[in-house]
Amino acid sequence: MMLRGKWIAAAAAFGAMAASGAWATEPAPWAFGFQTAATPVKAAMSSFHGMLLVVITLITIFVLGLLAWVVIRFRADRNPNPSKTTHNTLIEVVWTVVPVLILVIIAIPSFRLLYFLDRNPDAEMTIKVVGHQWYWQYEYPDQDGIKFDSYMIPVADLKPGQKRLLEVDNRLVLPVGTTIRVLVTGNDVMHSWFVPSLGVQNYAFPGRTNETWIKLEREGVYYGQCNQICGVNHGFMPIAVEGVSKEAFQRWVGEAKKKFAGGETAPEPVRLARIAD
Repeated sequence: MMLRGKWIAAAAAFGAMAASGAWATEPAPWAFGFQTAATPVKAAMSSFHGMLLVVITLITIFVLGLLAWVVIRFRADRNPNPSKTTHNTLIEVVWTVVPVLILVIIAIPSFRLLYFLDRNPDAEMTIKVVGHQWYWQYEYPDQDGIKFDSYMIPVADLKPGQKRLLEVDNRLVLPVGTTIRVLVTGNDVMHSWFVPSLGVQNYAFPGRTNETWIKLEREGVYYGQCNQICGVNHGFMPIAVEGVSKEAFQRWVGEAKKKFAGGETAPEPVRLARIAD
């Protein structure tokens, strides 16, 4: 009865999240599938995934059908004297050519997607992301070089409604409807800037700059995390991207120029014990 009650509660929670769209911008208990796309790149990824799901489902059903047919048609009681045939040229050609054709069909949209998400030559603004042990640093070269650090808010300092292990002191604020070039690099070890709902996962290598792009389609807060093991506090360097209107972004730029006038705003490093409390 207790187990049944847990499953009922889980189902109720799942239904509530489905109704509210709670999984749209962040990880959620009992969620499955991708987070809701917030950029054209993520939408293209989801579409490609849907196509692959159809293809692999059809292949699985076909192979399962063949196995079932072989088991039934060629079982021992129906074939007391099994065939001694060892080669069939037609079958060998078919099972070589058909998989090649399937791979070609998959490769075409795959390469199209890779080139689509690689970079955008028509970017309207640029941001720079630098991975550190264990926080992110953001810079806006087009906005008079606004530059600040983004640390996770310790559990003990969370305010009501803030999300454990995901909230940061300074969010990356971006305007919606704007093509944004994202330059990603590292300062010490290898990190990875990963925001699922934006379709972004770019490695931050020291001494190297990787490029990608995003274009937020709606306002909201989108959460991510470093997904490359980078040391003892790897699990405590989340990402929070806040999409706002272009007008609100311009107001934020004006405030940020005053707030971050001194350049970097690195607080005292938070002890691991306090973070994991």
